Amino acid sequence: MGNSSFAHPNRNIKALGIEPGMRVADFGSGSGAYVLAIADALNGSGTVYAVDIQKDLLRRIKNEAMRRSLAVEVVWGDLEDNQGSKLADNSLDVVLISNLLFQVRDRAAVLAEAARVVRPNGRVVIIDWSESYGGMGPQPEDVCIEDAARALARDVGLQEADSFNAGAHHYGLIFRKTVRKGGGA
Repeated sequence: MGNSSFAHPNRNIKALGIEPGMRVADFGSGSGAYVLAIADALNGSGTVYAVDIQKDLLRRIKNEAMRRSLAVEVVWGDLEDNQGSKLADNSLDVVLISNLLFQVRDRAAVLAEAARVVRPNGRVVIIDWSESYGGMGPQPEDVCIEDAARALARDVGLQEADSFNAGAHHYGLIFRKTVRKGGGA
């Protein structure tokens, strides 16, 4: 896009702490900009899961990943459904939720699904619009402000670890899945 007002996948990927060998999911992968940037950062070792409800977008991501010989798995799923990502419990190092919360009705379900699939001490990263910018970005009533995202994450047992500048109109929050004492994650 080249427009500094939008979030920058290649720059934001550095904030995610992606390392070769990791298992990473992009919830609501859309056109796949983050998926492909994450796959590049994995450097041929590890897997990125593109999870979306739009099959045509997943097909495009898969084709582009194959063309570039990147380790990408596409997963058709509804993240608002119970176990909607179809990924195993405690199986991922990082879950990215980028520009998705403003589009879904059940934000809590999406965060609960991220908390379910990320391993203990793994990270859930939220990048979303910080406000509505009059015709650019989501409608005002659809914006999931930073404090609302923090509360949703806290409610599913995620602990805020860091934040980063995700672009002029976006916030970036990093949460860790905490391990509770006395069994259970």
